[in-house]
Amino acid sequence: MSERRVRKTEVARSFDRLPLNALRVFEAVAARLSFAAAADALHVTPAAVSMQIRTLEDYLRVPLFRRSGRAIALSAEGALLLPGVRCGLAELQQAMQQLRQDRSEGALNISTLASFLQKWLLPRLPQFHDRHPNIELSIHTSRTPVDFAQSDFHAALRMSSVPTPGLYNEKLLDEWFLPVCTRELLDRHGPLRTPADLKRYPLLRSSDESWSLWRHPAAEAGWQERGAAFDDSLTVLAAAEQGQGLALTRWTLVAQDLANGRVVRASQRVLPCPRAYYFVCPEGYLALPKLQQLLKWLREMAAAFPRPDGTAVSTGEGAAPVTASARAPTAPQRAPLSERQPRPRKVTR
Repeated sequence: MSERRVRKTEVARSFDRLPLNALRVFEAVAARLSFAAAADALHVTPAAVSMQIRTLEDYLRVPLFRRSGRAIALSAEGALLLPGVRCGLAELQQAMQQLRQDRSEGALNISTLASFLQKWLLPRLPQFHDRHPNIELSIHTSRTPVDFAQSDFHAALRMSSVPTPGLYNEKLLDEWFLPVCTRELLDRHGPLRTPADLKRYPLLRSSDESWSLWRHPAAEAGWQERGAAFDDSLTVLAAAEQGQGLALTRWTLVAQDLANGRVVRASQRVLPCPRAYYFVCPEGYLALPKLQQLLKWLREMAAAFPRPDGTAVSTGEGAAPVTASARAPTAPQRAPLSERQPRPRKVTR
Protein backbone atom coordinates (compact mmCIF):
# COMPACT_ATOMS: atom_id res chain seq x y z
CA MET A 1 0.00 0.00 0.00
CA SER A 2 1.40 3.43 -0.95
CA GLU A 3 2.26 6.05 1.69
CA ARG A 4 -0.42 8.36 0.28
CA ARG A 5 -3.10 5.69 0.62
CA VAL A 6 -1.98 4.92 4.17
CA ARG A 7 -2.31 8.59 5.10
CA LYS A 8 -5.81 8.78 3.63
CA THR A 9 -6.82 5.71 5.59
CA GLU A 10 -5.42 7.19 8.80
CA VAL A 11 -7.34 10.44 8.25
CA ALA A 12 -10.57 8.55 7.64
CA ARG A 13 -10.10 6.49 10.78
CA SER A 14 -9.35 9.58 12.87
CA PHE A 15 -12.63 11.12 11.72
CA ASP A 16 -14.39 7.90 12.65
CA ARG A 17 -13.08 8.21 16.23
CA LEU A 18 -13.69 11.94 16.59
CA PRO A 19 -16.21 12.58 19.43
CA LEU A 20 -18.33 15.11 17.53
CA ASN A 21 -21.24 15.05 19.99
CA ALA A 22 -18.89 15.64 22.92
CA LEU A 23 -17.35 18.61 21.11
CA ARG A 24 -20.79 20.13 20.62
CA VAL A 25 -21.53 19.69 24.34
CA PHE A 26 -18.13 21.20 25.21
CA GLU A 27 -18.92 24.35 23.21
CA ALA A 28 -22.31 24.68 24.92
CA VAL A 29 -20.77 24.40 28.40
CA ALA A 30 -17.89 26.75 27.52
CA ALA A 31 -20.35 29.37 26.26
CA ARG A 32 -22.38 29.28 29.50
CA LEU A 33 -19.84 28.05 32.07
CA SER A 34 -22.63 25.95 33.53
CA PHE A 35 -23.43 22.28 33.11
CA ALA A 36 -27.07 22.88 34.01
CA ALA A 37 -27.53 25.77 31.56
CA ALA A 38 -25.86 23.76 28.79
CA ALA A 39 -28.14 20.82 29.57
CA ASP A 40 -31.22 23.07 29.23
CA ALA A 41 -29.98 24.46 25.92
CA LEU A 42 -29.27 20.97 24.54
CA HIS A 43 -32.47 19.45 25.99
CA VAL A 44 -30.58 16.76 27.89
CA THR A 45 -29.87 16.06 31.54
CA PRO A 46 -26.91 17.59 33.44
CA ALA A 47 -25.65 14.05 33.99
CA ALA A 48 -25.54 13.48 30.22
CA VAL A 49 -23.58 16.71 29.78
CA SER A 50 -21.12 15.72 32.51
CA MET A 51 -20.61 12.31 30.86
CA GLN A 52 -19.87 13.88 27.44
CA ILE A 53 -17.33 16.28 28.95
CA ARG A 54 -15.65 13.40 30.79
CA THR A 55 -15.53 11.40 27.53
CA LEU A 56 -13.86 14.32 25.72
CA GLU A 57 -11.34 14.84 28.51
CA ASP A 58 -10.49 11.13 28.46
CA TYR A 59 -10.08 11.33 24.68
CA LEU A 60 -7.74 14.34 24.90
CA ARG A 61 -6.15 13.29 28.20
CA VAL A 62 -6.28 16.86 29.55
CA PRO A 63 -8.76 18.68 31.83
CA LEU A 64 -10.97 21.16 29.94
CA PHE A 65 -12.58 22.86 32.94
CA ARG A 66 -11.48 23.86 36.44
CA ARG A 67 -14.18 23.05 38.97
CA SER A 68 -14.64 24.98 42.23
CA GLY A 69 -17.80 23.82 43.93
CA ARG A 70 -20.63 24.50 41.51
CA ALA A 71 -18.62 27.11 39.59
CA ILE A 72 -16.55 26.09 36.58
CA ALA A 73 -14.03 27.87 34.36
CA LEU A 74 -12.12 26.93 31.25
CA SER A 75 -8.71 25.43 31.80
CA ALA A 76 -5.78 26.59 29.70
CA GLU A 77 -6.26 23.52 27.48
CA GLY A 78 -10.01 24.21 27.19
CA ALA A 79 -9.37 27.83 26.20
CA LEU A 80 -6.93 26.62 23.54
CA LEU A 81 -9.45 24.11 22.15
CA LEU A 82 -12.55 26.33 22.11
CA PRO A 83 -11.79 28.57 19.05
CA GLY A 84 -11.07 25.56 16.84
CA VAL A 85 -14.22 23.76 17.97
CA ARG A 86 -16.37 26.81 17.31
CA CYS A 87 -14.80 27.31 13.89
CA GLY A 88 -15.29 23.65 12.95
CA LEU A 89 -18.90 23.56 14.17
CA ALA A 90 -19.65 26.80 12.30
CA GLU A 91 -18.26 25.40 9.05
CA LEU A 92 -20.18 22.17 9.53
CA GLN A 93 -23.39 24.10 10.15
CA GLN A 94 -22.78 26.24 7.07
CA ALA A 95 -22.18 23.17 4.91
CA MET A 96 -25.39 21.54 6.13
CA GLN A 97 -27.36 24.75 5.64
CA GLN A 98 -26.00 25.02 2.11
CA LEU A 99 -27.08 21.46 1.43
CA ARG A 100 -30.60 22.20 2.66
CA GLN A 101 -30.70 25.28 0.46
CA ASP A 102 -29.46 23.34 -2.57
CA ARG A 103 -32.35 20.92 -2.13
CA SER A 104 -34.80 23.76 -2.80
CA GLU A 105 -32.87 26.02 -5.17
CA GLY A 106 -29.68 26.28 -7.17
CA ALA A 107 -28.56 24.13 -10.08
CA LEU A 108 -30.92 21.51 -11.50
CA ASN A 109 -29.30 19.43 -14.26
CA ILE A 110 -31.64 17.98 -16.88
CA SER A 111 -31.03 15.89 -20.00
CA THR A 112 -33.46 15.86 -22.93
CA LEU A 113 -33.73 15.56 -26.72
CA ALA A 114 -32.52 18.51 -28.77
CA SER A 115 -35.68 18.55 -30.88
CA PHE A 116 -37.99 18.49 -27.87
CA LEU A 117 -35.98 21.20 -26.14
CA GLN A 118 -35.95 23.58 -29.09
CA LYS A 119 -39.55 23.23 -30.28
CA TRP A 120 -41.55 22.41 -27.13
CA LEU A 121 -39.63 23.07 -23.92
CA LEU A 122 -37.64 26.20 -24.78
CA PRO A 123 -40.63 28.45 -25.59
CA ARG A 124 -42.15 27.55 -22.20
CA LEU A 125 -39.03 27.97 -20.05
CA PRO A 126 -39.57 31.70 -19.32
CA GLN A 127 -42.71 30.71 -17.40
CA PHE A 128 -40.67 28.35 -15.22
CA HIS A 129 -37.97 30.96 -14.58
CA ASP A 130 -40.60 33.55 -13.62
CA ARG A 131 -42.17 31.14 -11.15
CA HIS A 132 -38.91 29.75 -9.72
CA PRO A 133 -36.18 32.39 -10.13
CA ASN A 134 -33.89 30.66 -7.61
CA ILE A 135 -33.76 27.38 -9.54
CA GLU A 136 -31.03 27.37 -12.17
CA LEU A 137 -31.89 24.91 -14.92
CA SER A 138 -28.90 23.43 -16.73
CA ILE A 139 -30.14 21.51 -19.78
CA HIS A 140 -28.04 19.06 -21.77
CA THR A 141 -29.21 17.49 -25.04
CA SER A 142 -28.57 13.86 -25.85
CA ARG A 143 -30.32 10.76 -27.13
CA THR A 144 -28.22 8.51 -24.92
CA PRO A 145 -29.86 7.13 -21.76
CA VAL A 146 -28.58 8.87 -18.63
CA ASP A 147 -26.36 6.94 -16.23
CA PHE A 148 -27.38 8.74 -13.04
CA ALA A 149 -24.77 6.87 -11.02
CA GLN A 150 -21.94 8.26 -13.17
CA SER A 151 -23.25 11.80 -13.81
CA ASP A 152 -24.65 14.79 -11.95
CA PHE A 153 -27.99 14.81 -13.77
CA HIS A 154 -31.07 15.06 -11.60
CA ALA A 155 -33.63 13.98 -14.23
CA ALA A 156 -34.14 13.29 -17.93
CA LEU A 157 -36.94 13.77 -20.47
CA ARG A 158 -36.90 10.90 -22.94
CA MET A 159 -39.03 9.31 -25.64
CA SER A 160 -39.70 5.67 -24.86
CA SER A 161 -42.25 2.96 -25.53
CA VAL A 162 -41.87 1.44 -22.04
CA PRO A 163 -40.74 2.68 -18.60
CA THR A 164 -37.02 2.57 -17.88
CA PRO A 165 -36.18 -0.22 -15.40
CA GLY A 166 -34.77 0.77 -12.03
CA LEU A 167 -35.94 4.40 -12.18
CA TYR A 168 -38.99 6.51 -11.44
CA ASN A 169 -40.96 6.99 -14.69
CA GLU A 170 -43.85 9.37 -15.29
CA LYS A 171 -45.42 9.76 -18.72
CA LEU A 172 -45.93 13.42 -19.56
CA LEU A 173 -47.02 13.49 -23.18
CA ASP A 174 -48.25 11.19 -25.90
CA GLU A 175 -47.03 11.84 -29.42
CA TRP A 176 -48.41 11.70 -32.98
CA PHE A 177 -47.10 11.83 -36.55
CA LEU A 178 -48.65 14.08 -39.22
CA PRO A 179 -47.58 15.26 -42.69
CA VAL A 180 -46.86 18.96 -43.22
CA CYS A 181 -45.57 21.23 -45.97
CA THR A 182 -45.82 24.86 -47.07
CA ARG A 183 -49.13 26.26 -48.32
CA GLU A 184 -47.63 26.68 -51.80
CA LEU A 185 -46.62 23.03 -52.00
CA LEU A 186 -50.04 21.87 -50.82
CA ASP A 187 -51.80 24.04 -53.42
CA ARG A 188 -49.53 22.63 -56.13
CA HIS A 189 -49.85 18.91 -55.29
CA GLY A 190 -53.11 18.67 -53.37
CA PRO A 191 -53.95 17.02 -50.04
CA LEU A 192 -53.13 13.44 -49.10
CA ARG A 193 -56.23 11.25 -49.33
CA THR A 194 -54.66 7.88 -50.20
CA PRO A 195 -51.13 6.47 -49.89
CA ALA A 196 -50.75 6.86 -53.66
CA ASP A 197 -50.90 10.64 -53.24
CA LEU A 198 -47.41 10.52 -51.74
CA LYS A 199 -46.00 9.95 -55.24
CA ARG A 200 -46.84 13.55 -56.16
CA TYR A 201 -44.60 14.99 -53.46
CA PRO A 202 -40.87 15.21 -52.84
CA LEU A 203 -40.63 13.46 -49.48
CA LEU A 204 -38.49 14.54 -46.54
CA ARG A 205 -37.63 11.94 -43.94
CA SER A 206 -35.38 10.84 -41.09
CA SER A 207 -34.85 7.52 -39.36
CA ASP A 208 -37.30 8.61 -36.64
CA GLU A 209 -39.99 9.76 -39.09
CA SER A 210 -40.05 7.20 -41.87
CA TRP A 211 -42.86 7.37 -44.42
CA SER A 212 -43.19 3.61 -44.10
CA LEU A 213 -44.99 4.39 -40.81
CA TRP A 214 -47.61 6.38 -42.72
CA ARG A 215 -48.34 4.04 -45.59
CA HIS A 216 -51.09 1.49 -45.36
CA PRO A 217 -49.84 -2.11 -45.00
CA ALA A 218 -51.96 -3.17 -47.98
CA ALA A 219 -50.38 -0.62 -50.34
CA GLU A 220 -48.44 -1.84 -53.34
CA ALA A 221 -45.38 -3.80 -52.28
CA GLY A 222 -43.16 -2.30 -54.99
CA TRP A 223 -43.27 1.23 -53.59
CA GLN A 224 -40.01 2.55 -52.21
CA GLU A 225 -39.50 5.55 -50.01
CA ARG A 226 -37.70 8.29 -51.95
CA GLY A 227 -36.66 11.83 -51.19
CA ALA A 228 -34.15 13.75 -49.11
CA ALA A 229 -33.06 12.03 -45.89
CA PHE A 230 -31.65 13.80 -42.83
CA ASP A 231 -30.22 12.60 -39.56
CA ASP A 232 -32.44 14.57 -37.21
CA SER A 233 -36.06 15.65 -36.83
CA LEU A 234 -35.36 19.39 -36.65
CA THR A 235 -33.69 19.42 -40.07
CA VAL A 236 -36.62 17.55 -41.62
CA LEU A 237 -39.03 20.17 -40.31
CA ALA A 238 -36.76 23.07 -41.33
CA ALA A 239 -36.59 21.69 -44.89
CA ALA A 240 -40.38 21.48 -45.00
CA GLU A 241 -40.68 25.10 -43.83
CA GLN A 242 -38.40 26.11 -46.73
CA GLY A 243 -40.69 24.41 -49.23
CA GLN A 244 -38.29 21.57 -50.06
CA GLY A 245 -40.85 18.82 -49.65
CA LEU A 246 -43.43 17.01 -47.55
CA ALA A 247 -42.34 16.07 -44.03
CA LEU A 248 -43.71 13.49 -41.64
CA THR A 249 -43.13 15.17 -38.31
CA ARG A 250 -44.07 14.92 -34.64
CA TRP A 251 -46.93 16.94 -33.21
CA THR A 252 -44.89 18.36 -30.30
CA LEU A 253 -42.36 19.76 -32.77
CA VAL A 254 -44.73 21.26 -35.31
CA ALA A 255 -47.71 22.51 -33.29
CA GLN A 256 -46.39 26.06 -32.93
CA ASP A 257 -45.27 26.25 -36.57
CA LEU A 258 -48.76 25.22 -37.65
CA ALA A 259 -50.28 27.89 -35.41
CA ASN A 260 -47.93 30.50 -36.92
CA GLY A 261 -48.67 29.40 -40.50
CA ARG A 262 -45.10 28.41 -41.29
CA VAL A 263 -46.41 25.06 -42.52
CA VAL A 264 -49.85 23.51 -43.05
CA ARG A 265 -51.21 20.01 -42.64
CA ALA A 266 -51.34 17.96 -45.84
CA SER A 267 -53.86 15.51 -44.36
CA GLN A 268 -56.35 15.42 -41.51
CA ARG A 269 -55.16 11.94 -40.63
CA VAL A 270 -52.84 11.62 -37.65
CA LEU A 271 -50.85 8.57 -36.68
CA PRO A 272 -50.16 7.69 -33.03
CA CYS A 273 -46.48 7.38 -32.20
CA PRO A 274 -45.54 4.16 -30.39
CA ARG A 275 -43.33 6.19 -28.03
CA ALA A 276 -44.21 8.84 -25.45
CA TYR A 277 -42.31 11.46 -23.45
CA TYR A 278 -41.30 10.27 -19.98
CA PHE A 279 -39.91 12.14 -17.00
CA VAL A 280 -37.21 9.83 -15.59
CA CYS A 281 -35.10 10.07 -12.44
CA PRO A 282 -33.84 7.95 -9.54
CA GLU A 283 -36.66 7.59 -7.02
CA GLY A 284 -34.53 9.08 -4.25
CA TYR A 285 -34.22 12.36 -6.16
CA LEU A 286 -37.96 12.94 -5.83
CA ALA A 287 -37.28 14.13 -2.27
CA LEU A 288 -35.57 17.24 -3.69
CA PRO A 289 -38.04 20.16 -3.51
CA LYS A 290 -36.56 21.79 -6.61
CA LEU A 291 -37.08 18.60 -8.62
CA GLN A 292 -40.67 18.42 -7.39
CA GLN A 293 -41.20 22.01 -8.55
CA LEU A 294 -39.91 21.16 -12.02
CA LEU A 295 -42.07 18.04 -12.26
CA LYS A 296 -45.17 19.92 -11.09
CA TRP A 297 -44.56 22.60 -13.72
CA LEU A 298 -44.00 20.03 -16.47
CA ARG A 299 -47.29 18.35 -15.55
CA GLU A 300 -49.08 21.68 -15.93
CA MET A 301 -47.47 22.39 -19.29
CA ALA A 302 -48.27 18.90 -20.56
CA ALA A 303 -51.89 19.12 -19.40
CA ALA A 304 -52.32 22.45 -21.20
CA PHE A 305 -50.81 21.21 -24.47
CA PRO A 306 -53.61 20.27 -26.91
CA ARG A 307 -53.63 17.13 -28.99
CA PRO A 308 -53.90 17.49 -32.78
CA ASP A 309 -57.33 17.76 -34.37
CA GLY A 310 -58.42 14.41 -35.71
CA THR A 311 -57.11 12.24 -32.90
CA ALA A 312 -60.57 11.53 -31.47
CA VAL A 313 -61.69 9.93 -34.75
CA SER A 314 -58.82 9.22 -37.13
CA THR A 315 -59.50 9.68 -40.81
CA GLY A 316 -57.89 8.45 -43.95
CA GLU A 317 -57.27 5.00 -45.36
CA GLY A 318 -55.73 2.64 -42.84
CA ALA A 319 -55.70 5.14 -40.00
CA ALA A 320 -55.47 3.55 -36.60
CA PRO A 321 -57.77 4.77 -33.80
CA VAL A 322 -56.12 6.98 -31.23
CA THR A 323 -57.23 6.47 -27.65
CA ALA A 324 -54.37 8.15 -25.74
CA SER A 325 -54.77 11.77 -24.69
CA ALA A 326 -52.04 14.37 -24.51
CA ARG A 327 -54.10 16.61 -22.27
CA ALA A 328 -53.73 14.72 -19.01
CA PRO A 329 -50.53 12.96 -17.94
CA THR A 330 -50.91 9.38 -16.88
CA ALA A 331 -50.15 8.08 -13.42
CA PRO A 332 -46.46 7.49 -12.62
CA GLN A 333 -45.17 4.20 -13.97
CA ARG A 334 -42.45 2.04 -12.49
CA ALA A 335 -40.78 -0.92 -14.03
CA PRO A 336 -41.69 -4.35 -12.60
CA LEU A 337 -39.70 -5.31 -9.52
CA SER A 338 -38.05 -8.15 -11.42
CA GLU A 339 -36.60 -5.64 -13.89
CA ARG A 340 -35.42 -3.05 -11.42
CA GLN A 341 -31.76 -2.44 -10.85
CA PRO A 342 -30.09 -1.23 -7.64
CA ARG A 343 -30.76 2.43 -7.02
CA PRO A 344 -27.74 4.54 -8.09
CA ARG A 345 -26.08 6.93 -5.73
CA LYS A 346 -26.14 10.57 -6.64
CA VAL A 347 -22.90 12.10 -7.80
CA THR A 348 -22.95 15.80 -7.00
CA ARG A 349 -21.07 18.40 -8.84
